Amino acid sequence: MENSCSSHYFVFIVALFGLPTMALDACLQEQLRLKAQVRLLEHQTKLQQMKIENLLREKELQYMDRGDEISVIDITEKRIYTDCGEIYNDGHKQSGFYKIKPLHSNASFSVYCDMSEGGGWTIFQRRSDGSQNFYRNWTDYKQGFGDFITTKGEYWLGNDNLHYLTLQDDYILRIDLVDFEGQRRFAEYKNFRVGDEESIYQISCGEYSGTAGDSLTGGFNPEVQWWANHNGMKFSTLDRDNDNYEKNCAEEDKAGWWYNRCHSANLNGLYYKGPYTSKTDDGIVWYTWHGWWYSLKYVAMKIRSANFEPNLV
Repeated sequence: MENSCSSHYFVFIVALFGLPTMALDACLQEQLRLKAQVRLLEHQTKLQQMKIENLLREKELQYMDRGDEISVIDITEKRIYTDCGEIYNDGHKQSGFYKIKPLHSNASFSVYCDMSEGGGWTIFQRRSDGSQNFYRNWTDYKQGFGDFITTKGEYWLGNDNLHYLTLQDDYILRIDLVDFEGQRRFAEYKNFRVGDEESIYQISCGEYSGTAGDSLTGGFNPEVQWWANHNGMKFSTLDRDNDNYEKNCAEEDKAGWWYNRCHSANLNGLYYKGPYTSKTDDGIVWYTWHGWWYSLKYVAMKIRSANFEPNLV
């Protein structure tokens, strides 16, 4: 904030007109008072910003807890959409289940579109309450399974659908994680893609960023990448063993996943409530945040085109 009573200005006035020292002191005091008022306003603004951020976080957590609310949005008469980014930019800003049909897919299917975090996120996996069994066979993971109706319904979109989605563009993978203490973390990976069934749904992902640590590509320690890196791995289920381990990781860790030998991330594991004990680390694990023996409360794996530019109108 500019003040006309600057010190240079008053030195000039005193020299030219012989302004009394008392008037100079009064103006300097006014200058100090205004500076203190500015600091107070800045502090109050920061407090208001913190309150707004806290309210938004509380609203997000409350939103995730509305598990029994039906959230199917029918806009099929509008057009055919290839992903949630197109839905967002066509003016539909409400999160919920929409129908999409990727370019190479023969049929449309339902998927939850997350319109937060900039909008346009297509969720292909979600864990929230343990209501769905994720210890399933190859066919189930190929076709998809779970609750495609309610707001926080648990589901796996299907490896075929995931392949069709990531084949049509360059996608970013974002993984949202919440523990039982209400703390939140995320991990993002560039250049995410899943191959077709012939490639055994091989996963590919690039550079990591985020707050959860890099458990998907083992970037937290180069010495462990030979067993902890999931990048480039083929998909395994209890009846299809495609990992690099002598035994079956999917059978030991109770999930379908891109196992190596076996994992530092196991987001389709069994739903325990926080710390757990078991013969193997078969919980919903993200090693770089809570280690192997803590199972997370909420997980959402979602993708968005790297070329996505939100239409804010």
